[in-house]
Amino acid sequence: MERAVYNPLPTTRLNPGAVCRQLSNFTTVTLTSPAICVMTDFRRVTPATVRPDASLSEATKIMISRGVRLLFVAELDDVVIGVITARDTMGERPIKMVQERGCKHSDLAVADVMTPREMMDTLAVGDVLHAEVGHILRTLENFGRQHAVVVEHDPVLQRDAIRGMFSATAIGRHLGVPIQTFEVAKTFAEIEAALVAT
Repeated sequence: MERAVYNPLPTTRLNPGAVCRQLSNFTTVTLTSPAICVMTDFRRVTPATVRPDASLSEATKIMISRGVRLLFVAELDDVVIGVITARDTMGERPIKMVQERGCKHSDLAVADVMTPREMMDTLAVGDVLHAEVGHILRTLENFGRQHAVVVEHDPVLQRDAIRGMFSATAIGRHLGVPIQTFEVAKTFAEIEAALVAT
């Protein structure tokens, strides 16, 4: 078998005044773009996790250090038992629990405020592969959530594996439209109007 020959690429010196480019997409993302192009793929990016016994402040620190707003709650064997978001750690839920239990915020653990596995809505990777970005936005709006978890079934191990995740904020960056929340029913129409206006 012949060995491939790799010739070096031509080089030039860096010209004065060169600047670093800001992160951008090589292709324009629209509502009709394939959904997979805006999915965080866990075959390429390591998902951010936290243990269920971690404090809420520890979870928040992990989110800040990883630049994410959602952590998968995993046991020692990496089995996911839930998710926790920035809203869970710093929103109304912990405040209510502190009032109900008569405890301090620092007494609460991730397991106290996380969304447990049995309450998590997930998307099948097979459906995602045939979907467009608009479908994902509509799904997030329907969930009333900022994130959607994508799973694929491993036929060999006979179990599901988390394949990726959609983030409304990340999709907004791709589209060039700020997307803050999906709590309001008119959000999708506002996004469509904003995209038409740009």
